[in-house]
Amino acid sequence: MDSTTELLNLLFAQSNPEVFTPGEVIFTLILSFTLALIVGWVYKITHRGTSYSQSYVQTVVLMGMVVSIIMLVIGSNIARAFTLVGALSVIRFRNAIKETRDVGFIFFVMAVGMAVGTRFYLLAVISTLIISFFLWSMVRLNFFAKEIREQILKVRLPSDMPYETLFTPAFDQYLVRADLIAMETVQAGTLTELIYGVEFKKVQQSQAFMEALRKLNDNNKVTLITGQQEIDL
Repeated sequence: MDSTTELLNLLFAQSNPEVFTPGEVIFTLILSFTLALIVGWVYKITHRGTSYSQSYVQTVVLMGMVVSIIMLVIGSNIARAFTLVGALSVIRFRNAIKETRDVGFIFFVMAVGMAVGTRFYLLAVISTLIISFFLWSMVRLNFFAKEIREQILKVRLPSDMPYETLFTPAFDQYLVRADLIAMETVQAGTLTELIYGVEFKKVQQSQAFMEALRKLNDNNKVTLITGQQEIDL
């Protein structure tokens, strides 16, 4: 057993002038994995919406471990750092990040991996716990939430109807404003689809508003979309 340990230490010493023992490598991997698990768990419990991806969270955990090993390899050797950058530049990422907060978690776990890999263990542990607590608190306390009054309205009506004045009574009753964004013909020109940017006087009146529009457009399709900045019109 002692001879095996000595052989491993010799191999590590020969391959890297900045000597680190197998125990340090194992500890680095375990600590980075544990802290990355915390980051992934915080991401999971604070995620909202339907775009949650298990694969993304597992990749975040993997990235934390890989970055810690990369930092061990680089150490303080500038030549090795530039070589690694050149090697990684051939990688092309095809998947688009769906949410901006996902980018934040990527940087978060990279910072943790870098701290562990450069042996700032206490910094890695404390920063992971504090940042995770702040992230959880912001979601729990619903920081920066805003009552969304701005929505996208899609409404269809027969092509021979005067859309300029048809919906004016409903708009005046329920909306603060209604801006026509786009107009197109659908179903072989028999219907016209109008797209408005609208702002409600009271969000709770959206159902009554849609009922009023259906009475005006011969009961054709009416759609309200919240979060227009994320919608491909």
